[in-house]
Amino acid sequence: MSQVLEQSIQINATATVVERCISDLALMHRWLNPVLRCEPVGEVWSTDVGSKSRFIIQIPLLKPTLNSVVVERQPGLVVWEFQGFFQGRDRWECQPTEKGTLLLNCFEYDIPNPLVSWGFNTFAVSWTKEDMQAQLRRLKRVAEEQNNS
Repeated sequence: MSQVLEQSIQINATATVVERCISDLALMHRWLNPVLRCEPVGEVWSTDVGSKSRFIIQIPLLKPTLNSVVVERQPGLVVWEFQGFFQGRDRWECQPTEKGTLLLNCFEYDIPNPLVSWGFNTFAVSWTKEDMQAQLRRLKRVAEEQNNS
């Protein structure tokens, strides 16, 4: 059964600038959780449909990995679909507003292993929600810096 975590934040920057913070790997690493590392599968990082990447959680010895592929891409929208200990989608959508951009992040997932699912729901789901909000605040800061430079 899929679960959904949805967060949003108002950013005082254009949708183009906010989207660049999501699609540019160097900018992404400025706001991504420091225990996560994202790397392309292949030589080139891209957010074009079909592009593959992996998100690696930097836990010593384990290093759990989510393999992802961009399944939907439009101006202001990137949707990654992932497989690993989670299965699901991570949707990032930039909606232009009068004051800048409303950024929506929707993380829809299923954890097929019942033991892992129980552990995640018991111990990590609240941390994940807080981490998503912290990432959005960091992304806001990066986008607003980019918008002002």
